[in-house]
Amino acid sequence: MAHFGFENDISDTLKLDVPITNAPISRWQRKASASNPSSSALSPGKYANVSLNISSKTPCKTPCKTPGRWKATPSKMGADRFIPVRNEKQMEMASFLLSKKARPKEDGVSAALLEQQKTWSIALNGCNVEEARILQFSGKPTVNPDSQHNSLKSLYSHTMTPMSNKKTRHISSTADRILDAPDIRDDFYLNLLDWNSRNVMAVALKDSVYLWDATQGNITHLMTMDNEAEYISSLSWAKEGNYLAVGTSDCAVQLWDVEQEKCLRSMNSHSARVCSLSWNSHILSSGSPSGQIHHHDVRVAEHHIFTLHGHSQEVCGLQWSPDGRYLASGANDNLVCIWPRVAQGRTDITKPLHSLSLHKGAVKALAWCPWQSSILASGGGTSDCHIRVWNVSSGSCLSSVDTQSQVSALAFAPNYKELVSAHGFTHHNLVIWKYPSMAKVAELNGHDERVLNIAMSPDGSTVASLAADETIRLWKSFEVDPKKKAKDKTPISLHSAFTRSIR
Repeated sequence: MAHFGFENDISDTLKLDVPITNAPISRWQRKASASNPSSSALSPGKYANVSLNISSKTPCKTPCKTPGRWKATPSKMGADRFIPVRNEKQMEMASFLLSKKARPKEDGVSAALLEQQKTWSIALNGCNVEEARILQFSGKPTVNPDSQHNSLKSLYSHTMTPMSNKKTRHISSTADRILDAPDIRDDFYLNLLDWNSRNVMAVALKDSVYLWDATQGNITHLMTMDNEAEYISSLSWAKEGNYLAVGTSDCAVQLWDVEQEKCLRSMNSHSARVCSLSWNSHILSSGSPSGQIHHHDVRVAEHHIFTLHGHSQEVCGLQWSPDGRYLASGANDNLVCIWPRVAQGRTDITKPLHSLSLHKGAVKALAWCPWQSSILASGGGTSDCHIRVWNVSSGSCLSSVDTQSQVSALAFAPNYKELVSAHGFTHHNLVIWKYPSMAKVAELNGHDERVLNIAMSPDGSTVASLAADETIRLWKSFEVDPKKKAKDKTPISLHSAFTRSIR
């Protein structure tokens, strides 16, 4: 029996859940006592009956002001850590939502029944099962008080405005290409550049005419005058692009077949140089320093069919409207005249429909609006510097812009419904204007001397400018977005009566 009693004493001694009265205090008890000096020290015999509340404060090694003490990090709502709560009910709900099959909504269910089902679901599950979602935060973040405003939180938590799908148009400030134009004649009243519907540009350099194929890049020398003292004073392409009219300083108008590189005929009716030309089907109109405008029917031998008298000085600008109903003429007498189309055999036209006299300088720059056939833009010379937009039906001036520079040429850009103006003294540049507001869109600078003429490419994407600095600059400022649908274009017939009947 004594043997069994000795074993029981040893077993009681080795039990860990019984306090050991004579053991030294453990390390964790010393640390707890040091961090909580207000509490009474634990005696070896009483520590088992004392409950240490150490979960309310997380010991950290952040030094505080009092030496020898450690600052405790308070546990508050909205701290820098998020500890998710995953209780059993939430796990069961997630498992149910993942495993359930989507049921089609039943028709004819009353709103009262749906509201009752929602109430039952919230009471039983703590949320509406039909609206419950997995892996998604619910609720909004708490709003900081005004005194604790966090600018970074406001920056990254507000709803961003969706980016606009509209692309910003880029207009290059430099020319896309530069061509040499040596021996160009620096004369404001001449028209030495034109671009046809076949993408071929014609330019007159002194006494010669050159053709530049913008598609292939080829250059063709078309003609040179016999007399070196004479020079080319005007150029104009026929609508089909296969015939070129050339006005010269020796009073002649030559008609050239550019495919055959052959002069078809020379028409003489003026008494001085021919500085402006414009086509209207088979009728070719020409202007001269006498102030007269001659109509030529290129199909017949007696080509001179009519003469218009409305200007007192040199006619330096001529443009037929796109529909062929009106002819606009500008001259050194500061007038813009609007003439009707001359019917065959009619001889009673003695004065223009409108004689517009608001300009105070020579009017060379004329341009008809391609999408509004009754709208005409005109530009004045150095003493005027204004661009004016006219309604030729009523003869009224719709708008006027002071450009502060000589206006030498105008052209409409149909791709963006804009107006391009070329300037001499003092700016020597091109300006793009938004039509009809006439707000300035961009300035194209690069020429060192005044710009004499401009021409628009057949696709409307590029404008060419000829200047006295002996360069031709190509400005690709009106390219259409490639994603934009191309409009249907009526093919040009090359077998018109005009093409078949030239003699």
